[in-house]
Amino acid sequence: MKFKVSKSVLTSAIQTVEGAVATKTTLPILSNVLIEASKDKILFNTTDLDIGIIYCAKAEVIEEGNITVPAKRFADIVRELPEGEITITVRKNFNMIIDCDSCSFRLIGLPKEEFPTIPKFNNKENIILPQAVLKKLLKKVSFAMSRDETRYVLNGTLFMLKNKILRLVATDGRRLALIESALPLEINKKEVIIPIKTINELNKILKDEGQVKIIFSDNQIAFELDGTTTIVSRLIEGEFPSYEQIIPKEKQKEKQEKIHIEKDRLLSAIKRASLFTSQDSQSIKLDVFKNKLVISKMTPDIGEVKEEITMDYKGNELTVGFNPAFLMDVLKNLQNETVDFELNDAEKPGVFREVLTEENGMYVYIVLPMQLV
Repeated sequence: MKFKVSKSVLTSAIQTVEGAVATKTTLPILSNVLIEASKDKILFNTTDLDIGIIYCAKAEVIEEGNITVPAKRFADIVRELPEGEITITVRKNFNMIIDCDSCSFRLIGLPKEEFPTIPKFNNKENIILPQAVLKKLLKKVSFAMSRDETRYVLNGTLFMLKNKILRLVATDGRRLALIESALPLEINKKEVIIPIKTINELNKILKDEGQVKIIFSDNQIAFELDGTTTIVSRLIEGEFPSYEQIIPKEKQKEKQEKIHIEKDRLLSAIKRASLFTSQDSQSIKLDVFKNKLVISKMTPDIGEVKEEITMDYKGNELTVGFNPAFLMDVLKNLQNETVDFELNDAEKPGVFREVLTEENGMYVYIVLPMQLV
């Protein structure tokens, strides 16, 4: 095998696929990247058996062939190479020679036959969306996924398609994010849970232009991005918790007890109050008065912070505690300059809602209160 390619193309390829390289594994081959050269393109393949990523790059292929080499070592070499054209040659005994300008490396690889086959999805049901839309939808919910491995079914995002609507839901049991967007065409009802690692890779790879094809299989899903990148993932088996009944119905605006407040002002005040939280005392206090919100935090042996914000509010006065990180996460993702924060009771969840005009959809975020300590 022999091909020539620019450093920029090679860097993009390895940065795209290295997220699926297994870091802790009993199978050494899973730490490798499979490189295949044919005609005028190079395919870069990585997998940890749960997720696989394939990247297709244009190159000058002088001799077709394939090899697998240690992904991290290969990536480190590529990053340190000078700018310019790189020539990669595979010789006997799976020796890869990497030449660039006056620099040369020799890297020992393994044959392709030991590398797992990444499944192909032919003639499967699919939908096509703008990458920018999926990127936006994932950003608004993915932060609410659980990182607790004992709650395996929550370690991902629910994708549900029904009646020309795409719904994404993520929860860690203490907060829940739900977003809906209109689909260009109707598809048979689908309900799958996509693992957190796959969601994180999509968040990194999706762009603001181009299309993404989402392809469904029985226990796997694939995302094809403009013919250059394909992500194939296993799905989480199990039933996502029943969440619809915990979403409060939105009442008439004149009757709803909503805090109407400037988003950036609220976010800044919460950030400042969070500076006084500790491992044993993670909640901040919100004192809600008529047209005034007081955000405070007092921690023994550390100190105290208090900040007052004017706002529109006609409901009952109350005091409630929240994890500031859970409030900051959603405020960073809301679009409008002013937001409505629904608070009906110190013991009930707080709710943020937003209408998505471009996607013809809506967004709901629910956060449970915390005991004030």
